[in-house]
Amino acid sequence: MAKTERDATSWSKRKLKEVLEGLVVEGEAGRCEIGDLKHVEGEASCNSRKGKLIFFYEWNLRLSWKDVHSVFGTGCQGCQSSAGSRWVPVHTLVLLDREHSSQERLRLLFSSFKSALIQFLMMHLRIRYVNTGTVKESGEKHKGSVEIPNLSEENEVDDTEINVSKKKGEGDVLKDLMRTEGTTKVREALRDYLKALKTEFTLGMILPTKAPAGQELATERKPSGSTMQDSVTPQSLDMVGVKIPTVRIHMREVFNSPADELYSIFTKKELVQKFSKCPAMIEAEKGGKLQMFEGFVSGEYTELVPSQRLVLKWRCRSWPDEHYATVALNFQDLATQSELELECKGVPVSHEESTRQCWKKQYFEEIHILLQQSKDSME
Repeated sequence: MAKTERDATSWSKRKLKEVLEGLVVEGEAGRCEIGDLKHVEGEASCNSRKGKLIFFYEWNLRLSWKDVHSVFGTGCQGCQSSAGSRWVPVHTLVLLDREHSSQERLRLLFSSFKSALIQFLMMHLRIRYVNTGTVKESGEKHKGSVEIPNLSEENEVDDTEINVSKKKGEGDVLKDLMRTEGTTKVREALRDYLKALKTEFTLGMILPTKAPAGQELATERKPSGSTMQDSVTPQSLDMVGVKIPTVRIHMREVFNSPADELYSIFTKKELVQKFSKCPAMIEAEKGGKLQMFEGFVSGEYTELVPSQRLVLKWRCRSWPDEHYATVALNFQDLATQSELELECKGVPVSHEESTRQCWKKQYFEEIHILLQQSKDSME
């Protein structure tokens, strides 16, 4: 029985750093930010056994957190007491005598009133800022840590222990914020890591199938309302490039965008990089090269009919050397939506499932997210 194992430790360290660092936690009590991933100890791996992917991971993590200062900063020196710990109003004394004209008196009175009003407002903004717990009256910064002693496949993310601590001093209101909203944000980030581990990292991994020799399987997606259902039908053996048994994958997906916009997502470098979340090489012309997902996917454009059809030579890095599948993408307008039909011929039998998941998770689902983000930004 074929078996494949990949070490995911280095990749996981980068991904954990990516999803955790910079998280912002906001609430009525104030605003905090997750800083550096101070401690990362553990390992992760993925095994392909009997046609299934099995994940092993065990991590001990420690993150730093700190408060985020208000845009008003610490205020101007003229509006603080000599101790620099509290805001105090500084009143302007205006002396008026008979030598001032009526117009001058009004101007001086208005100037004095404006100065006093500004100082009054700034004083109260400062008091409100202090009361939120974001910054102490002494100006001392609040810092702490978040510890995750055992993130592993043995526990669900919701059951994973997360401990929040803070350095000595005031500011327990921020510690409580981190224990509630902060813990929720951290769990969401851990889910993002695990999702990426099971999709992005496994791109191109060998998944042995139970198909008998000499038989090709074509995976079809049949419409059922707005969703698609998978079905598998036997086909004749297809030998492409290197002489190995291959399968044909056939999928359909409906997107909330016109066909020309969907077409551009596959041909414009900046859009490809947005949905793939990785640097990419895109030369959208006949004979032009493509490379995505940090080199896991590569190929060549062989046919381009704007807004209607794309044909690619396409392969995963883990496939046999020089073996390419032929990917045909057909775009069809459906009023305010469009349907994408994918036909992928020449996929190695042992990579059928991982290739299907690649197109479903790494392409279709991420493109849906990109289109929704674009729609939200325009509203």
